[in-house]
Amino acid sequence: MGRSTAGVGRSGALDGGLDFALIGHQESWRAAAEVLAVLRGPEHTPLPEDEIREIVPWIPPRTVCHVEVESIGGAKARGVYIDSFIPPDRLGSAHMHESVARVRGAAACAIRAGAKVVSLGGFSSILFEGNFDQLPERHDTVFTTGNSLTVAFIVQGIRKMCALEGRSLRRATLLVVGATGDVGSGCARCLAPYVKRVLLSARNVERLRRLGSELEADGIQVEIAGAGERFSTEADIVICAASLATPSLLLGRVARDAIICDAGYPKNLSPDAELRKARIFFGGLGQITGGMKFAPDFRGVLNRHPFPDVVHGCLLEGMALALERRFEPFSQGRGSITPQRVAEIEAVAARHGIYLAPLYNGDGVIEHVCDYETGLLRG
Repeated sequence: MGRSTAGVGRSGALDGGLDFALIGHQESWRAAAEVLAVLRGPEHTPLPEDEIREIVPWIPPRTVCHVEVESIGGAKARGVYIDSFIPPDRLGSAHMHESVARVRGAAACAIRAGAKVVSLGGFSSILFEGNFDQLPERHDTVFTTGNSLTVAFIVQGIRKMCALEGRSLRRATLLVVGATGDVGSGCARCLAPYVKRVLLSARNVERLRRLGSELEADGIQVEIAGAGERFSTEADIVICAASLATPSLLLGRVARDAIICDAGYPKNLSPDAELRKARIFFGGLGQITGGMKFAPDFRGVLNRHPFPDVVHGCLLEGMALALERRFEPFSQGRGSITPQRVAEIEAVAARHGIYLAPLYNGDGVIEHVCDYETGLLRG
């Protein structure tokens, strides 16, 4: 690949061990090309996309950079980012066995490196939520899907969007697409007590019924359906948290000025979705206000957002736990995310200056924010 990651030996181990490791993958060929460009070094001409498509499937899971994060209280945690190099066009069910093997390989890298807590990012967490026994023998390494903190930031984002738009959450009808997944069910549990009505959509109708019955037992008005299109015109607030390999979700017509949170990685909403009047934002993202460093410098490659040090909540959970010195498998089972656990990890993150990231979507920044590094108003 041209050059190795500084300080990391052939086994992926870092002298003195690691506080955390982050396991992820790239959601597009463009993103994969950017990662390869940094790994190969500036002295090499960027590869054309057809060559990248041929090369990536042959790259084994490997550590690509060091990551250091700092708490607003001064504590620091050291880790690495490990890319599983799942080809972006092989995230679907047809390639499930290959994807599981790649994430297992990335997990083995984290274990060899001596990481105390490992976050499974994006599709990796979907593959293993509730199936941690499929991961390699772990010794002193624990794993988390990071989904509890992801839910926390989605819920915070919904509340902030309602405030920005002058909406009443209490009078809203909430639709959760992908409601039986770990993130979707967690969002439903956290928001259901604060909205007028809850609509649940997912492919597994039996799981939907169980979740619906659970919420109804708490006095929530609930309806379920196998397809979100049936409910889309009725919902004021929509959370898209389906396990999709590509941005392919078509909601159909939505309520005028509906607030839509696309919380997928890869994104859920199809570019062809007709949602011009909706207020869309990308959810589940947090910002490390104490600072984050990469070596080699992957800034803008691994966190390609319009704001500094913004990371998906699934990865941030491992960093927050490391800064707290709580090396435990905080999130690991499908359907086990509760409001109490979400509040707990939210408080841990906040103690170290990990907050909801400024809101944005594909068109740009939604809110005016103050850049914590320069003090300048942006957006």
